[in-house]
Amino acid sequence: MSPTPPVRRLRLGLPRRVFSQVLLMQLAIAAGVAVLATGLFLAPLSDQLDDQAMRRALAIAQTTAQQPQVVQDLRTTRPTPNGPVQRETERIRKATEAEYVVVMDRQGVRWSHTDPDRIGDVVSTDPGQALAGREIMEIDDGTLGRSARGKVPLRDGDGDGDIVGAVSVGIAYDSVRARLIHAIPGLFAYAGGALAVGALAAWLISRRVQRQTRDLAFSDIAGLLAEREAMLHGIREGVVALDRGGRVRLLNDEAQRLLGIGGEAVGCSPDEALGEGRTADVLAGRVAGTDLLTVRGQRVLVANRMPTDDGGAVATLRDRTELEQLGRELDSTRGLIDALRAQDHEHANRMHTLLGLLELEMYDDAVEFVGEVVGDHRVTAEQITERIQDPLLAALLVGKATVAAERGVVLWVSDRTRLPDRLVDPGGLVTVVGNLVDNALDAVAGEPHARVEVELRARGRAATLRVRDTGPGIPAEHRELVFTAGWSTKEPPAHRQRGIGLSLVRRLAERQGGSAIVREAHGGGAEFVVVLPEALTEPDLDPALTAPAVTITAPVNTAAEEESR
Repeated sequence: MSPTPPVRRLRLGLPRRVFSQVLLMQLAIAAGVAVLATGLFLAPLSDQLDDQAMRRALAIAQTTAQQPQVVQDLRTTRPTPNGPVQRETERIRKATEAEYVVVMDRQGVRWSHTDPDRIGDVVSTDPGQALAGREIMEIDDGTLGRSARGKVPLRDGDGDGDIVGAVSVGIAYDSVRARLIHAIPGLFAYAGGALAVGALAAWLISRRVQRQTRDLAFSDIAGLLAEREAMLHGIREGVVALDRGGRVRLLNDEAQRLLGIGGEAVGCSPDEALGEGRTADVLAGRVAGTDLLTVRGQRVLVANRMPTDDGGAVATLRDRTELEQLGRELDSTRGLIDALRAQDHEHANRMHTLLGLLELEMYDDAVEFVGEVVGDHRVTAEQITERIQDPLLAALLVGKATVAAERGVVLWVSDRTRLPDRLVDPGGLVTVVGNLVDNALDAVAGEPHARVEVELRARGRAATLRVRDTGPGIPAEHRELVFTAGWSTKEPPAHRQRGIGLSLVRRLAERQGGSAIVREAHGGGAEFVVVLPEALTEPDLDPALTAPAVTITAPVNTAAEEESR
């Protein structure tokens, strides 16, 4: 026997798509509103129709009571089916389409009635209030059935005389109910029309929602939102989303860390959240391009900005600080290799000279030669450390001599240089000096009589650095651009990008409340001036530094850092 196929059960429930659910909910709301509005309209309609019928009956009774002939006939004739009172009231009843118009005397005896046989009988309902002078409106049952009634007193004279009787007028209640029933189809027609308009509007809105949600289900949207949150806060790239007005609407954790801002930046423009600068320009789209370099604090960032369909944009930020550090270490390693190669070449030349002197048995000259070589190296290092007492900075300047000598450049420390060993951030000043010296060496390379001069002076807690070169100089229109992150006139090396060094120099200066500028040097070339107001600790009583100016010529081991100008 073949197995019995499984029975497929019909699964009932709400549709999964946003479009369908929104349409269904809007239709339910529209239908509910239509039913509620219809009910709220019908609830008082019956009372309103009853009130209208009673007021109509009262108005007919008032009009009848104001007829002088009716009062006169009531006083001068007898209640008979063919009497003048019956004829007049029948005329009024037919003209107004009332159910009955009854005129009675003070004893409640009818003088008129729709049924002539009831003339002369006492009325079936109590006429006491009307005979007492009050006007009455009510729904009551009588000999002709249920009716809307109006009763007024009948007075002698012009309406202010004695009460001689009363007038009672009735409107058949069946006619009131018929009006109510007759109004219901029209009311339902209006409600149906309103429901149809609401359904059409709901369909149009749902179609728009369908396009905007790409016909996804609520569960899909919830899943995408959860995945987006996990992705945004899990990736190691900063993500900044901006709306069409250029305001920040989303910041992931990495973006807050890289930019140094918090969640309060949401709703602000990049200029308000970050302050004016290249980073804000990149996020706002005022700088176009891909893999744009920018510096935020001590971080080197690479930014890319992509516009979105709604008029906003999404910017991604990558931290290149470590990569830049690795690039600088690679440059240092290459500089060290170049220095060692130059030192090896120089050492080989000296060894050949010494070997020649020994072979020629010129021993005294050989001893003198060795003494000069060792003495020059020792004297140069001692002079540098006397003028610049910070060991890191002195070692840097001595080390730069190797690269300068290899390139045929004279590296000169000004005779005005005075720098005690009380730097707050030696590493920061080493970065500033190293970048500016490397840029100067690049600028004068290949120039005749190439020369770079370094001057460091301390006054109180402030330090002023000047680096001059004899290169071609920097045009006036480019003197601010050279400090912009990513701006460079030279081709970048394969392992990293240029345009970072001078930007870092200015940021390090501004972080201490200082400044970094470039201007034309005396005699041509460029002069970079960096002022660091908080570079040193509180001054002590240090002896004056009076050593003479030093020209650095002796090579030592160093790490050369190459940055763009």
